[in-house]
Amino acid sequence: MIPAKNLVNISLRGLTLGSRFLFVFFLARFISPENLGLYGLFSATVGYALYFVGLDFYTYATRAAIGSSRDEWGWMLKNQGALSIVMYLVFFPLSVALFKFDLLPAELFFWFFVILILEHINQEFGRFFIAVSEQLLSSLVLFFRQGSWAVLIVVLMLMEPRTRSLHFVLGAWAVGGIAAFAVGVYRLRGMRVGGWSRPLDWSWIKRGLIVCIPLLGATLALRGIQTLDRYWLQALVDTRTVGLYVLYMSIASTLLAFLDAGVFAYTYPVLIRCFQNKQTQEFKKQLGKMLILTITSCVMFSLVSLMLLPYLLRWIGNDFYLAHQSLYGWLLLAMVINSIGMVFHYALYAQGQDRPIIASHLASIVMFIAVTWVASQAMPLAAVPLGLVSAFSVILLWKSISYLNRAKSQFAAAIN
Repeated sequence: MIPAKNLVNISLRGLTLGSRFLFVFFLARFISPENLGLYGLFSATVGYALYFVGLDFYTYATRAAIGSSRDEWGWMLKNQGALSIVMYLVFFPLSVALFKFDLLPAELFFWFFVILILEHINQEFGRFFIAVSEQLLSSLVLFFRQGSWAVLIVVLMLMEPRTRSLHFVLGAWAVGGIAAFAVGVYRLRGMRVGGWSRPLDWSWIKRGLIVCIPLLGATLALRGIQTLDRYWLQALVDTRTVGLYVLYMSIASTLLAFLDAGVFAYTYPVLIRCFQNKQTQEFKKQLGKMLILTITSCVMFSLVSLMLLPYLLRWIGNDFYLAHQSLYGWLLLAMVINSIGMVFHYALYAQGQDRPIIASHLASIVMFIAVTWVASQAMPLAAVPLGLVSAFSVILLWKSISYLNRAKSQFAAAIN
């Protein structure tokens, strides 16, 4: 029997994923493909900007928190917050270029920074709560951050046609972010973590940067693909086609969101502990479970989504989406490959093997650019999806081979 706490956690995650999934369809029904494309460009840019202000410092801080006592957590968060403030001071002037060169409309300038700050803080809350085994709180923060406002704006759009605009969508996003922030602060105060009065330690921050900067380069390469894809498609075709791409990618990426919430969030802290405690067999057992769950989920999600897609598109009622259903197959394939690759990503990450992760991500963006550029000469609409499939295939092969080679070397060392 599933414990009540775990059941609530799973329900929250499921509600979040379900609301996000339905949100995209309602958005496609109520706003034009052009505005949906603009929403996709905006959200992808916010997501990419998070890495510049956060520097992926959590990759260092999470490992440190897992191996530390509650009396040190406040000090770690304080140091991480100080680093973030510095990065905002650096990033703010640079980000103005997004609007100066019309990559995003100037009218979205205010929403961009409000949502960026809220997303950053709430994302770090979620990561911290997972690291200290507060998965339920992480799920609650995630629900307010991603699910609650999606439900809110859909209800408003159903009741009042005047709310069917991009500005109302972004306003609801900000309201959800504020609610998630309030939940995170409330729980953090109740945890009575210590170390807040300790002075900042820039040497600790520097050690973290030495660890996370190489990883950041790899992350920027990987996430750059999932930001560049939308802008490149806009350049090859138009913003309307970006809206089509956003709809299909939102559906396909639900697979990875489900795996993140239901599989990876629970397994990767266990993998880290197994490696730290030198429990090799348990590590392999947990990794095997993760791989089986991932493959099973990919198969089930693919079958269900392919069956339901035509009916959902007819409900949206826009012939433009119906005419390009084949695009979804390519994006689904890319997400399946990406999902399986994440299993080996966490296997390497848990062991502190960052080099193959970095190398695979850097190689992937080279592959993406090369394949997309070549394909764009003959088939501009399919060029970006083909580039994604190629890029994620490189990552999967690189990470899986790197993990298997390491496992073989450990086995040989044990025999000798």
